[in-house]
Amino acid sequence: MITAEPLLFAQAPFDRLTDAERRYLLSAAQVAHFPAGAELIGPGTDATHLFVIDTGQVEERVGSELIRRYGPGHRFDLRGLVHGPNDRRYGTTDETACLCVPRLVLLDLIRANAGFAALIYREVARMLDPVASRAEAGQVNALMTARIADAYLQPAVFIDGDETILTAGRRMRDNQTNALLVRDRPDHPHPFGIITGMNLSKAVVLNGKPLDTPVRTVTHAPLVTIRPDAFIATALQLMTKHVKRRLVVTDGDSYLGILHEIDLLAFFSTNSHVIAGRIELATDLKMLEPISTQIMDAVQTWHAQGLKVTILNDLVSELNRKLFQKAYGFLAPTDFRDDACLIVMGSEGRGEQTLPTDQDNGLILRTPVPESALEPFRHAFAHVLERFGYPPCPGDVMVRNPMWSKPLSAFQTEIRRWITLPDEDSVLRVAILVDAAAVAGDHGLLDQLKATVFDCLAGNDAFLSQFARSVDTFASPLGWFQTLVTEDGDQRDALDLKKAGLFPIVHGVRTLALQHRLPETGTVPRIAALRRIQVLDAAFAQDLTEAYEFLLDLQLQSKLTKRDGGTVMDALVRPRLLSAWHRAMLKRAFQITLRFRDLIRHRFRLVMY
Repeated sequence: MITAEPLLFAQAPFDRLTDAERRYLLSAAQVAHFPAGAELIGPGTDATHLFVIDTGQVEERVGSELIRRYGPGHRFDLRGLVHGPNDRRYGTTDETACLCVPRLVLLDLIRANAGFAALIYREVARMLDPVASRAEAGQVNALMTARIADAYLQPAVFIDGDETILTAGRRMRDNQTNALLVRDRPDHPHPFGIITGMNLSKAVVLNGKPLDTPVRTVTHAPLVTIRPDAFIATALQLMTKHVKRRLVVTDGDSYLGILHEIDLLAFFSTNSHVIAGRIELATDLKMLEPISTQIMDAVQTWHAQGLKVTILNDLVSELNRKLFQKAYGFLAPTDFRDDACLIVMGSEGRGEQTLPTDQDNGLILRTPVPESALEPFRHAFAHVLERFGYPPCPGDVMVRNPMWSKPLSAFQTEIRRWITLPDEDSVLRVAILVDAAAVAGDHGLLDQLKATVFDCLAGNDAFLSQFARSVDTFASPLGWFQTLVTEDGDQRDALDLKKAGLFPIVHGVRTLALQHRLPETGTVPRIAALRRIQVLDAAFAQDLTEAYEFLLDLQLQSKLTKRDGGTVMDALVRPRLLSAWHRAMLKRAFQITLRFRDLIRHRFRLVMY
């Protein structure tokens, strides 16, 4: 077996094939070897095989423009096999070995396996949509497929911590680099930090340190590392999260080089770590005011570039939290700043808020604080976030509301009452709170609060059943004959994606997470955790994740289109305006959602209530 075979079957959609279908594929496939410079598929020609690379490299080009490079484990040209000839040329740059799967075999598998077929068509549609705009085509492919190994890396050059600033400067000059990895001593192979040319300049010019100063005194630690096979998008996430301009690329115990932010500019036109840096460097609230608009503009760019919606959510959540943390630092009095925990809740707490919406936040105090100190902060914080572009929460789930900003002990008393004497409001409040994430201050206060929730729910099947009932708050949009049923009234030709699909998935998964005391807050991480503990079987967990991500992505597309048109960015879509493929995928997502509702009803015996 060549190494491409396990790589192929480990990735969607080929992981959906049965053992018999895999044997059929392999019995018809052949291994082919190509010299460097060979043309595998030419522009305007029919693709006769799916190529899965075992060794070597293939380039995809339109004319002379490089669109994408493929390496071991990558496959092409799925779009050409399903959709027909196009303007792409695929040629080898090195000696290359491929597993070649005949087109007719692929079509047989599409006809035989509905799940496999749905994912194939979804993947092809994603390829086709962006290239309708030639201006976006290169960005989409680069962003979605580029890996760290594709980027330029500065060399990994080492220096011992006891060597001097002067020695460091000369070593940078001799190796034509502006960063060195700092080790404790020569016999210690792993560096503990990094030093840059700017660090040396500041140390000498601004801080007056002598040239014989040991470099360990001006070294930045710890290092943030990444593997060479990681996606460029992952590097962007790490730079954003840690506010770093450089990542160290490692493979096991080997240090391969340093990835600099400037070398990512070939892949991104908008850099989230630049926005994170602006937040970090802000010296007053006025400098923070433009940030939410910059985040929204970045979302538009990232989505056009094809960034996966879950990665996009992670980036936006990280930036929002940094913004809130910075505002908290400016506004919270020193009397309680470090003895309180600022939390975000709802979709922001789950890390699923892509575009800024209303505020969902709270404040847990370690001990009671005089109202004379607390009340001005409550209103100032809410007012500042509103200025930043985050409108007040209609339900007033905000720091300014005393119900959501009080001592830990008061919160714990409320939680016990909510769970012991549940009503519709208390169930909603528990749902809001269990999605909370800590943003600033003492994060341990939120951990204690969630532990109280879990302890109160232990063995409380009656509350969990009442909690689970909310999964049926909104009717399914699927009619008797599996047709899409749209809204009544003014929106009679529209579907609300949040009510019809996203909410039942989010709340059902949240209910199972509560039952099993899972610490995760995001919907996708919760599904993964439920799969690990075998509450959800692997195939259905994957179906549910894909349905959820599809609905999230469709909602985001709709909102961004409405933003461009200057209309309200709601969750409504009109099926008649969608492509046939999108309508089919939407129906499939709702079918999976309906199956999940049934699972929740059965698990929590909702038919008895």
